[in-house]
Amino acid sequence: MAVRISQELKRLLPQLRYEPTAKRLRAKLGDALVLDSQRAVVLWEPDRYLPVHAVPADDVVARLEPDPSPGAVPPERPGPPSSPFPFAPHTADGEPLAVRVGGTLVPGAAFRLADPDLAGYVAFDTEAFSWFEEEEPILGHPRDPFSRIDVRASKAHVRVLLDGVVLADSASTVRLFEGRLPPRSYFHPDDIRWEHLVPDPLRTVCPYKGVAKYWAAPGLGDGRPVAWSYGPYFPEMLQIQDRIAFFDERVDVEVDGVVQGRPRTTWS
Repeated sequence: MAVRISQELKRLLPQLRYEPTAKRLRAKLGDALVLDSQRAVVLWEPDRYLPVHAVPADDVVARLEPDPSPGAVPPERPGPPSSPFPFAPHTADGEPLAVRVGGTLVPGAAFRLADPDLAGYVAFDTEAFSWFEEEEPILGHPRDPFSRIDVRASKAHVRVLLDGVVLADSASTVRLFEGRLPPRSYFHPDDIRWEHLVPDPLRTVCPYKGVAKYWAAPGLGDGRPVAWSYGPYFPEMLQIQDRIAFFDERVDVEVDGVVQGRPRTTWS
């Protein structure tokens, strides 16, 4: 019987999952080294979409101490696929730890895993430290080794509307395909009806595309941001640099005159 890979990955969501990485991994707090490992794994706790890194305790340079922070109740449902829950509460069995780097104590920044297949491994909070793979800094959470991004130029005629008002109109967009997420059309700024958009203070980080800034459409929709753009960060994302994409979940999209259904995702 044929197996659809995306369904198998979804089936594994309730389990503790990991995949070794061949990259040398380091973490720092300021200039102080926290860990240095060539045995790291990319780790997903149960019901989590976004991974963290875990390394053997022997590769941790900083001191690991019992966590003085209070315990937390695990979330009842998985985190959204591009906006992680905080590092804690944890959905795997294990022991929360504090990380002492010199005279600085970082509570709850590590988690010793109890699973026998990961005996001796400690997971670390992505946000608590600066991270490096080989000599390159990491932006955001670890990249998923089973996910990829494809960017393709498109001549489809795409219009974006909200409450009947046209926000963008172009027959020359760039389409971005990213794993199980809906495809996104990125518009040249000249094809945006800027009179309907205002900057929004929201900023997010994507380890694949960089730092995103957002726009809202005052008086239209429900007031949430409707569009975003990435600046220059990763050379491989040059095709979408400074182009504008929309939440297809929150706007109405026409492709070659055909109205598209709004996808149901975390951002709906």
